[in-house]
Amino acid sequence: MPLRKLKPKRPRPPRARSAAESYLAAFVDYSLGECRLAENTVAAYRRDIRRFVEWLAGRGVGELSIRDLADYAGWLYGKGLAPASIARHLVSLKVFFRYLQLEGVLRENLAELLGSQALWERVPRVLSPTQVEQFLTAPKRTDPCWRRDRAMLELLYATGCRASELSNLQLADLHLTEGFCRCRGKGDKERLVPLGRQAAAAVEAYLEHERPALAARAGAATPGWLLLSYRGRRLLRERVWELVKRYAARVGAPGDISPHTLRHSFATHLLAGGADLRQLQEMLGHASIATTQIYTHVDTGRLKAVHAQFHPRA
Repeated sequence: MPLRKLKPKRPRPPRARSAAESYLAAFVDYSLGECRLAENTVAAYRRDIRRFVEWLAGRGVGELSIRDLADYAGWLYGKGLAPASIARHLVSLKVFFRYLQLEGVLRENLAELLGSQALWERVPRVLSPTQVEQFLTAPKRTDPCWRRDRAMLELLYATGCRASELSNLQLADLHLTEGFCRCRGKGDKERLVPLGRQAAAAVEAYLEHERPALAARAGAATPGWLLLSYRGRRLLRERVWELVKRYAARVGAPGDISPHTLRHSFATHLLAGGADLRQLQEMLGHASIATTQIYTHVDTGRLKAVHAQFHPRA
C-alpha cells in the first residue's frame, strides 16, 4: 500500500494584536523609559492590565461606561481575587487610563470614578509573637541553606522589608556593628532600618559559615548581594516567597502566610510596644501616614488602651 505524502503544515499567521494590547505595550515602554518606574512596579502594572485586556475581549477601551468598569471589578471578585488584589488592579487601571488620556486615546478617565481602595481593603493577617518565634526557627540543620534561610526570616521580621527589598540588599547595605541596614524601597527611595541583636547574629552566622561557599559557585564574578541562591546568584523575591511558604507549612501556620505577613507583624508588634506612628511610617517606607494607620486597626489591644486612657467614661 503506497504511503501517502503528508502535506507540510502551513505556519499559522501570527495573531493580530488588539488595540488594547498595543496600548499596553506602549504603556510599559513609557513607564520604564520616560517615567523610570521600578521594574517590579512596571511588571505589576503589566500583569494587572493584561487581566483587564482579557476581560475586554476585543471591545474598545473608549466604548466602556462606568457601569462596565464596575462589572470589571465584579469580574475580578468572581475570579477569586483577594480584596487587596482587587484594589491593586483598580489602581493599575487608573494609572493606565491616565496614560491613555495623555496620549489622547481617552477624553476622560472613568476609572477614577470607581470605588476607592479603602472599600476593597482588608485587615492584614498578623502572627503573634509566639508564632513568629516558631516561624523564625523553622529552618533546621538538615535544610540545604538553613543559616541563609534563618537570616532571611530574621531580616524580614526585624526590618519590615518587602520581599523585593530583601532580595536587593547588598553587603554594602549592612552595618551590623552599628545595628542597622539600608533598604531601597518603591521609587528607589532609601531608608535606614534598625537591626535587632538576634537578626544581626543570624546574619553573621550566615556570612561566616554559608555565604562564602555559595559565592564561590558564582564563578569569577564576586556577587555583592547579601542573600545568595544555591548557585551563588541573587536570591530572587519569588524564591523568598517560596521559602516563606515552605517554612510556614512546616510549623503549621495558615496557608496564606507570605513575606508581607512578617512585615505586617513587624509593624503591629512595634505599635503594641508603644512605637510612634510617624516613626513606624519612616521604617516601613510609606509615602503617606494614611497607609501606616491601617495597623492601628489591627492592634485592638492598643485601641483599647488608648480608649481606657483618654475616654472620660472608660
